Amino acid sequence: MFASAHPVLRRRAHVVALAATVASVALAGCAKTETQGAAPSGEGPAASAAPSQASGPGCTLTKTGYPKVDLKTAVVGFSQSEKEANPFRIAETQSIKDEAGKLGIASDKLLVTNAQSDLNKQISDIKSMLDRGAQLLVVAPLNSDGLQPALDAAKAKKVPVVTIDRKVNATACTDYLTFIGSNFVEQGKRAAAEMIRVTGGTGKVAILLGASGNNVTTDRTSGFKDGIASASGLSVVAEQTGEFDRSKGQSVMEQLIQSHPDISAVYAENDEMGIGAVNALKAAGKTPGKDVKVISVDGTHNAVQLIVDGSYNAVIESNPRFGKLAFDTLQQFSDGKEVPANVIITDDQYDETNATQKLGNAY
Repeated sequence: MFASAHPVLRRRAHVVALAATVASVALAGCAKTETQGAAPSGEGPAASAAPSQASGPGCTLTKTGYPKVDLKTAVVGFSQSEKEANPFRIAETQSIKDEAGKLGIASDKLLVTNAQSDLNKQISDIKSMLDRGAQLLVVAPLNSDGLQPALDAAKAKKVPVVTIDRKVNATACTDYLTFIGSNFVEQGKRAAAEMIRVTGGTGKVAILLGASGNNVTTDRTSGFKDGIASASGLSVVAEQTGEFDRSKGQSVMEQLIQSHPDISAVYAENDEMGIGAVNALKAAGKTPGKDVKVISVDGTHNAVQLIVDGSYNAVIESNPRFGKLAFDTLQQFSDGKEVPANVIITDDQYDETNATQKLGNAY
């Protein structure tokens, strides 16, 4: 995608192409289609996740043999994977709760658990919700592997599972219903395009990796590396996991500053690690955003504010507001209509040209 043309022109062409993408998902009545950069709508100050494409063989009630369920009276379970100190998780959980409220689902019919980054707890949480009568499940998986016992338990009770944010290594329409989330490889490539733009294609880059064991980290890394391959002057000199955590990101960055004092750019695979890196750089007497360019993925208010303040260079959005799309998908399935194996959403991005204007869209 970035193999030819000037870096800035590549970036502009890419953004224009994304802005022109219109949702073509086969989910009649799903979330209102929004092109990138459109006026915010939906939940809170910014738009809820909107689909841009669908793929994979469709799944229906007939194929699964599952019973028809009325969302308004059903017991719905939501399994959150990580503690809600992270703005992404806060916004994601709130989105589910908000949409349930809009649909008239009683508070005692919405079961919400948090695995606190413990895979065994997430399995236990899901099984517990099933025991409490959950008829529909929305799951934000902690890891791509390891949830099979929980998926098997749901399948045994004929309870459809919608996974959001992270993919599981299982079979759609057999082990779970569908995945709703971003194209993480594309996020990495878009971050690479921004890195090329802000560095002029020259510099030594440190990558703050996300947590191991899930497709988000793998895809954002491969996409970024593929993207910067066209810039011969950019090289990755260090990569270390910060576990998607601000304090760990800061600690890792402190170590990298000592071992690689000539680092001139940082790619953080989420905003929390990026903010941690900014703190470490400032403490070391460097000027983030200038001496060291900083690019990350998420779209949190704090990170976008740093762009406004000049301490950050760009953020590729990963929209966490899955509530409407998740419930719409479950409704379509319950209505007997076909649901695709993958629903990929449209994500925005922020840089020095639009951060002030779009700050209200951040979460």
